[in-house]
Amino acid sequence: MTVQRTTRLAALVALPAALTLAVAAPSLAAGSGKAYQIDLEQLNDSGASGTVMLSAQGTNKLNVKIEAEGLTPGQPHAQHLHGSTEGIDFHCPDASDDTDGDGILNNTEATKDYGDINISLTTSGDTTPDSGLAVDRMPAADAQGKLSYERTLAVSPDVIEHLKDLHVVQHGIDPNGNKKYDFGKGKSELDPKLPQEATAPTNCGMVMGAAVGSVPVGGVETGSGSTDGMEAPGMFAAGGLTLVAAAGALTVARQRARRSAQNG
Repeated sequence: MTVQRTTRLAALVALPAALTLAVAAPSLAAGSGKAYQIDLEQLNDSGASGTVMLSAQGTNKLNVKIEAEGLTPGQPHAQHLHGSTEGIDFHCPDASDDTDGDGILNNTEATKDYGDINISLTTSGDTTPDSGLAVDRMPAADAQGKLSYERTLAVSPDVIEHLKDLHVVQHGIDPNGNKKYDFGKGKSELDPKLPQEATAPTNCGMVMGAAVGSVPVGGVETGSGSTDGMEAPGMFAAGGLTLVAAAGALTVARQRARRSAQNG
């Protein structure tokens, strides 16, 4: 009787630990988030640079913050998340991608490297690729060529899952330095109503340290700005301590049961 009673006590002691872990698992999944930093580096000798923060909120919202400088003053700058949510490898282009040799890396030449538009980073309204050239809803640089942008977007779970595979591109260059877009470099190949200067990429950035595509480098998923896989470490620690405590209680109960059996 003593052995059975002690065993039941041990089971009751272990039950709260099991319940704690069961509750922690869905809470962790619901509260988990990914946060990545992207450094924007110039294209087309634009001198434009910046920093982007991508922060997931649950499974279908994404907060995007951008601070950029060196842009064409007072002009709107189309900006997008480019890349794939299917693990296809894309990356930022360089000057060697200017295949027609005209001295300007246009969007068509660069797209083979950074992929199609996934999300248009507009200031309001639609964010689909259809709004890629909605310059009236794109942020404009101030008189010093600086741009600040923040918006929380509704996105698909695939975007959240593949954030490390996406990258940011801003558009709009000023090669002749007259602080406006003109047709000095011809018409945009995307829309002849727009000058090439308005649509050519001015900078591009990839997630810091992240593997290109969905295949991790060296078998370890990288990404220095990411909390992916390490969200809420305190929760893991608490769960681990609870599990250890439960195991210790169970061990003590068993030892007491054996001693009672021997004494009985």
